[in-house]
Amino acid sequence: MPKTVADVMSHDPIVVSPQTPLKEAIQILAERRISGLPVVDELGKLVGVISETDLMWRETGATPPPYFMILDSVIYLENPGRYEQELHKALGQTVGEVMTSEAITIKPDKPLREAAKLMHDKNIRRLPVIDAAGLVIGMLTRGDIVRAMAAE
Repeated sequence: MPKTVADVMSHDPIVVSPQTPLKEAIQILAERRISGLPVVDELGKLVGVISETDLMWRETGATPPPYFMILDSVIYLENPGRYEQELHKALGQTVGEVMTSEAITIKPDKPLREAAKLMHDKNIRRLPVIDAAGLVIGMLTRGDIVRAMAAE
């Protein structure tokens, strides 16, 4: 019988809220040696994910978009809105200011093969597992999938 996400996911994941101070989330990631955390609202519903990738902006900073000036007018060669988003992430003090809000999720009854394909296709390292009500009930990582493969 093919394995499902529920068979290999980590149950009861550590979660943070959008109001959690960024330093606290960084401490959790470092101490637990994990690469990301689900972000939930006061009802436990998923609102985003904070990952090592989100935190890289803090160290690298944001690069202003290239531009040129003609007759006192600034013409941007790239969307300046992206720069504003990057700058906001680089200066953020709470999880909500830095997190990725468009989290890709999966249901616990989905086949593990489907989850692995989704992670590969979207180039993501973790999938929050949510129930029908949108509550986070687990976390599936690439490591979980590799361990399941090794157990077979």
